[in-house]
Amino acid sequence: MASTSHDRKDLRILLWFFGGPTAMLLVNFFLFPYPQPPYQWATAIPLFAGLILLGIGTLDRQLQRGSRMKMIGWVLFALFWSTYPNLLYFSEGGDIFNAAVCVIGVYVLIYLAYHEWLSVKRAEHPSSLNWIAGATFLAGIIYFSLELLLPTLRDGLIILVAGQTVWMLHLLGFNVTQSGAVITYNDFPIRIIFACTAVQSLLLFVGMLGALPKITPRRKALALLATVVPVYLLNLVRNTGVVILTGGGFVSFEMAHNVIGKVGSLLALIVILFLTFRIVPELYDDIMGVFSLPKRKGLLEQILGGNR
Repeated sequence: MASTSHDRKDLRILLWFFGGPTAMLLVNFFLFPYPQPPYQWATAIPLFAGLILLGIGTLDRQLQRGSRMKMIGWVLFALFWSTYPNLLYFSEGGDIFNAAVCVIGVYVLIYLAYHEWLSVKRAEHPSSLNWIAGATFLAGIIYFSLELLLPTLRDGLIILVAGQTVWMLHLLGFNVTQSGAVITYNDFPIRIIFACTAVQSLLLFVGMLGALPKITPRRKALALLATVVPVYLLNLVRNTGVVILTGGGFVSFEMAHNVIGKVGSLLALIVILFLTFRIVPELYDDIMGVFSLPKRKGLLEQILGGNR
């Protein structure tokens, strides 16, 4: 009887981890097609509720209660992202990279929720779990507030980046024109959107550094300066390169933007991240702590490892 009880419990854990996010993705694939349905606004409810719970749970000194709040927060955040693969794929001209990252991310977020459940069960609370929840709250609440709640500020930033990209192109001797967020080179128009402002990458570092505990404001400010400025300037270089490559007829927009631009940005972010480790080595410790979560050998890891 005991063995049967364990088998049922193991099955529930597997269904939670694999079935939960899979069900979210499948159901929302049909509920949220592209173009966006009129009820797309409803996704903001689990989004902000999840982020707020992550933030409160991070600050809660009652660790067991904090982990429960963060667990629910991760699930709600995963629910939000499970509505986005269609939008990310079709709105960016069939860009499979962002859509695939979104799908994988839903499973990762549920995995973090699972580890918060494990923390409650074992009454042990790794600092890296609290750090990643705090980082997600800081980056997410700022980014989505800009995107969804502050359209004037969002659009102003888009126009600013478009203008600076045009300035850089003129500096290099390219004859381009600008109309709002649209840059035209050789009759090839390219629209600068919110994702082209590098806000996502900038806030990634703001969240990661801002959530670090016991780090002096001076060191945080130094690390932010060493990351935010290069990321912003490199993004202008990326935008400039996409305009030149596509308007000049060297490669298609999809190749310039979705392959060359994204690979280049990823490599640059990795280099900047390693430079940041020199200033704030504690960041490396927390990142490695997150990657080490499987070593906690919870029930899920035991099942997948065939140890039960």
